[in-house]
Amino acid sequence: MNVILAVKQYVTKMIEESGAGMKVLLMDKETTGIVSMVYSQTEVLQKEVYLFERVDTPGRETMKHLKAICFLRPTPENIDHLCSELKSPKYGVYYIYFSNFVPKASIRALAEADDQEVVREVQEYYADYFAISPHVFSLNSPASMKGGQWDIDSLDRSCEGVLALLLSLKKCPMIRYQQSSEVAHRLAERIRQKINGEAKLFDFRRPDVPPLLLILDRRDDPVTPLLNQWTYQAMVHELLTIRNNRVDLSKCPDVARDLQEVVMSAEHDEFYQKNMYLNFGEIGQNIKTLMDDFQQHVKSNQKLESISDMKNFVENYPQFKKMSGTVSKHVTMVSELSRLVSDRCLLDVSEIEQELACQNDHSAALQNIRRLMANDKVSELDLLRVVMIYALRYERHTNNDVSTLVNMLARRGVGEQYKRLVPAIVQYAGRSVRGSDLFGQNKTPLSLTRKILKGLKGVENIYTQHAPLLSETIDGLIKGRLKDAQFPYMGHAQLRDRPQDIIVFIVGGATYEEAQAVYNINKTQPGIKVILGGTTIHNCRSFLEEVSSSAVMCRTENMTEELWEQKW
Repeated sequence: MNVILAVKQYVTKMIEESGAGMKVLLMDKETTGIVSMVYSQTEVLQKEVYLFERVDTPGRETMKHLKAICFLRPTPENIDHLCSELKSPKYGVYYIYFSNFVPKASIRALAEADDQEVVREVQEYYADYFAISPHVFSLNSPASMKGGQWDIDSLDRSCEGVLALLLSLKKCPMIRYQQSSEVAHRLAERIRQKINGEAKLFDFRRPDVPPLLLILDRRDDPVTPLLNQWTYQAMVHELLTIRNNRVDLSKCPDVARDLQEVVMSAEHDEFYQKNMYLNFGEIGQNIKTLMDDFQQHVKSNQKLESISDMKNFVENYPQFKKMSGTVSKHVTMVSELSRLVSDRCLLDVSEIEQELACQNDHSAALQNIRRLMANDKVSELDLLRVVMIYALRYERHTNNDVSTLVNMLARRGVGEQYKRLVPAIVQYAGRSVRGSDLFGQNKTPLSLTRKILKGLKGVENIYTQHAPLLSETIDGLIKGRLKDAQFPYMGHAQLRDRPQDIIVFIVGGATYEEAQAVYNINKTQPGIKVILGGTTIHNCRSFLEEVSSSAVMCRTENMTEELWEQKW
C-alpha cells in the first residue's frame, strides 16, 4: 500500500498509452496538483510531454502536431470545457482520462461534441487524491462541515476521494466508523452503498484477512491541530504552510529570489526524506553535516587544472547543482524556522501547550497562561490557541476561568471574531461532542499508571510529551481492543483476525503529527501497513478556519484566508 506509487503508475500509464510523439498534458486545477505531487516537471518532460496546459485557460494556441493527454476530474465544469475543446480541437488527437466515476450523460455529451472524431480513448483512472507521502493522502477539501453537519459538496468529494483511493490500491475493505460521529457514519454508509453498487469494480482477489477502512471525526481530538510542532515537516507546515509540497517564502526577510518558493517533496529530496520526522535539534545538526559535505564537494571541484578536470566537473555538474540547491533550500528553511521560534517565544509557548494537553494541574495552568499573556513577544495566535486548549481541558472544572482569559485576550488586542473561537471550539469539540476520553478523565487506575509510565519515558523532552489520540486508536485496533460499541462495523460482517492493511480517514482533516505517528506504527509493527488520509492536512490556522466554518456563526463573521494572513 503506497499511495504515491499508485498515483504515479496511473500517470505513467496515461502518458505511455498514447505512444511515441510529442504530447501536451491537459489538466484542471486539482489534477495539476495531483500530478505535481508525484512527478517533477523534468521527469514528465523525459516522457515526451512538452507542454502543460489547463483545460479552463482561454485562447490556447492550436498545435495539431501534439497529442493531448487529458487528465481531469469528472466535474460538470470540466465536462463543459472538454465539450467545447472537442467541438474546436486544438490538438491532433485526444486521450481522455477521468480521475473518478463518469456519469453516462457526460460520456454521451462528449461523444456528441466529438464531430471531428479526434478522441482515441476515454477511461477512468482513479487518481483522485493528493499523495503526500507513501502512507499519507489528502483531498485538499477544507471546511468540510457547516454547523456541525456535512457540507454536501465536501461529503461528495470525500466519498469520491476515498473510493478512488480504494480502487487505486485494489482494496475492497470492511468498514468501521466512529459511533459518536454522525458525519463519520454518513460517509461510511455512502461509501458502502457505492461499493455495493459498483461490485464489479471492487471484485479484487480476496486476501485471507480483508483490509479495513476506519472513518474518524476530527472533533474527537481537537488538541492535536492546536499544538505547535517540533519535527521538521510538521514545523514547516505549522509556521510556513505546505501547499501541494510547496512552501511560499516570499514574505520572509532576506530570502534570495530563487528561494521564494521551494518544493518540499520526499520523493525528490533525499535530505528531506531522511529528516522530515526528526526533531528540530537533530535537523540543525544534520544541516551542518550537509553543509560540510557540500563544502568538501566544492573544494574538490576547485582544482580545474586540466581538460580532464574540466570534463569531470562538467559531468558532475548536475549533481553539484542539485546538492547546491538542496543545501541552500534547507539552510534557508531552518534559518526562517529558527527566527520564528525566537521571535514568537515558541519554546515557552510550546511548554505550556504540552503541559495543558498532557498534565492535569488547573492552578499551574492558569498561572502559566497569565504569565504568557504578559509577554509582548508572544503572538495573538499563540495566546488564542493556549486559551482554547485550556477551555477544552478544563471545560467542566469547578474553577474554570475561561471568561477571565478571554478578557485578557481582549486587552492584548485580539479582535471579537477571534475571541469567539474560544466558545466555538467547545461547541465544535467539547465533551458533549467527543466520543473519546481525550484527556483521560475516565481512565481506570491501571490505564492511568500506563499513561504515567509512558510519559516518564519521554520526560527528557517536554516539547513532545503529547501523542495524538490516533496512536491509541490504531494501537487498540491492531490489538483487537477497539470496542465495537464505539467503532461499529458497517454491515453484519466483522473482522476476527488482526488487521494487516488499515486505511484511516479523518473527516475534518488530519495533521502531520498524526502522519508521523502512522509512520512510526508502520516502522515498528511488522506485517501491519497503515495509510492515513483526511479531508485536508491541518495546521493551526486551517484548523481554526474549520472550527469557524463548522460553528453555528453568522456567515459574515467567518474568517477568510486573507483575514488570517492579515491578522497572523
